[in-house]
Amino acid sequence: MNPKDVTRASHSLSALLRHRAGAAGLAMDAAGWASVDDVLRVARLSRALLDVVVRENNKSRLELRDGRIRACQGHSLAGMPVTLEALEASWEEDLRASTIWHGTSFEAAESIAREGLLPGERTHVHLAEATDSRVGKRAGVAVLLGVDPEALRASGLRVYRSGNGVLLARRVPAACIAALEVASERAKPGEAALRASFGLPTLT
Repeated sequence: MNPKDVTRASHSLSALLRHRAGAAGLAMDAAGWASVDDVLRVARLSRALLDVVVRENNKSRLELRDGRIRACQGHSLAGMPVTLEALEASWEEDLRASTIWHGTSFEAAESIAREGLLPGERTHVHLAEATDSRVGKRAGVAVLLGVDPEALRASGLRVYRSGNGVLLARRVPAACIAALEVASERAKPGEAALRASFGLPTLT
């Protein structure tokens, strides 16, 4: 199968199941599940191509189960049938005590110090279990923010794990950010000031 066709189909499926189901008229339940037959019809894909996309996705973003398919996480909230409650009920609550991470740009980190981590147009903030994790954070980030999951729970927020290992929370107050690592040379000159904005000690 042509790799370019697989890549195009992967992007199309992810967009449909994460962001475009409502606009495309795709029937979907509140946890993001849609009939495979409906998805094939709306996306104009063959079943063989869909199976290859699900199997070869490098971050296992799509789930197939009992004739249904969904994106594991990353849904838009506006214009989609999903709800926070149904998504969370379909994931596993993660009760770890160790630090979890969010990768971001230096500029965004300055805003996060003021407002906390917010999901924007998505349902949840994406987090990762380690600084070198493949999932839950974007590649090429400048700053890694360490989140204290026990502080999150103390503030009434829960951490969930999706089927492909991404950790998720509805939001992260700035007070729950307990560590910071600079991941790019460009961000190092501003590290001390950024640490101060989070109330974190300066490294010596």
